[in-house]
Amino acid sequence: MAMLGKRRPPRPASGHSGLARQQTAKPSTPSAQDASALVVERLAHDGRGVAHTAAGKTVFIDQALPDEHVEVAVHLTRKRYDEAHVKQVLSPSEKRVSPPCPHFSHCGGCDLQHLAMDSQRAHKEDVVRDLFARQGITLGGVESLYSEAQGYRRRARLGVKVDGDGHPRLGFRAAHSHRLVDIESCLVLVEPLQALITPLRGLLDTLEAPRQVGHIELLATDTQRVVLVRQLKANVADAERWQAFADQYQLALGTWLGRESPELHWHGAPPALEERLAIPGGTPLTLTFAPGDFLQVNAEVNRKMVATVVDWLTPTPDQRLMDLFAGIGNFSLPLAAAGADVHAVEGSPSMVARLARNAERNQLSVSGQQLDLSDPATVATLLRDEGDRDALVLDPPRSGAEAICQGLARRPVAKVVYISCDPATLARDAAHLVHAGYRITQVAVADMFMHTAHMETLMLFEHTGCE
Repeated sequence: MAMLGKRRPPRPASGHSGLARQQTAKPSTPSAQDASALVVERLAHDGRGVAHTAAGKTVFIDQALPDEHVEVAVHLTRKRYDEAHVKQVLSPSEKRVSPPCPHFSHCGGCDLQHLAMDSQRAHKEDVVRDLFARQGITLGGVESLYSEAQGYRRRARLGVKVDGDGHPRLGFRAAHSHRLVDIESCLVLVEPLQALITPLRGLLDTLEAPRQVGHIELLATDTQRVVLVRQLKANVADAERWQAFADQYQLALGTWLGRESPELHWHGAPPALEERLAIPGGTPLTLTFAPGDFLQVNAEVNRKMVATVVDWLTPTPDQRLMDLFAGIGNFSLPLAAAGADVHAVEGSPSMVARLARNAERNQLSVSGQQLDLSDPATVATLLRDEGDRDALVLDPPRSGAEAICQGLARRPVAKVVYISCDPATLARDAAHLVHAGYRITQVAVADMFMHTAHMETLMLFEHTGCE
């Protein structure tokens, strides 16, 4: 999960998904031995190629694909494995394609653009199957949920940095680095946000104090564009330039002002931030949110995920559901609109309040509650008090929902839908459920972040003793 306009709070390590690339080793010293030819055997979970040297040492290779013969250079040496990048592809894979973005290999995002889209999705399904196999669980058929590969991202954070010559740069971090890559375009942004990159670059060049800008967040709703500026120190002249920019491009403009505990100031009246959520056969809903609330970056894939959950649970007026990590009501409200009696639980007090207002606005009866769902004692009390629910929905952060799944093993619920942004923690938590008598009856992998190794996974668990 992610937040708009606020720094993500630190989270503990989530598992062994292979998505993290921590650089605890020192870069290797370049030498004639750094370059060598290797045959790529497979993809690691994070999308890097995996090969072995003649001595048997594992090498993880950026932008290399299975069955390719590549010449590589090692840029990081560890005791048990090396990390390398491709110097030359000697024999390319049939699955290799030309990356559509001109910033590929420099920008740290969208690092699977060299792999054909159908192969990207197959790789993500393989990752899920492999992680579950490590838990002794074999998966059956897997449904794929996806949208267009370009122009899908409705929010993004762009870094701002002034170089040694005093010129502001605007862009994303480079791979394995804090260095900022200056970008001219971003193909995965929705078109209304893509159109702002060049004007924003021009505006930064006119600022009196560009070094006081930490980053810029972009958000597109169904009806407007929003720009949120992280301003470290107030500057009256620059504030006027930002206001003129917002007026010219008809934007909602906000500023997070201050170095420590920044406060949000809107230039003009605060905008009504809304998401329209319409799924096939369902009642169109309007969800309001605020900077800091969780909002999926891909609206189309999110709608498909919500529709899938509603389809799997087939809510009826006599069905009692509980939605944990409910946020602003992304799943709670569509399930209630389909007829279910929904009790929603969320850790953030502000989002619980927002969910209540969203339910009232859409004329839905959803009870809300604020609880720390990472605390085993709290979870045990919740399941004791609400344990007679017919179904339960889980949409936790990357750290997963182990305490809840352990509780559900002791107090079974007939149906559990788990939506996960980390397949490693999902596999860990699923093992608790499967060993307690739950069956995995539906699986879907949602390609929320095309051209990256990240994914959302949805699973339906049914308990054999609750039929």
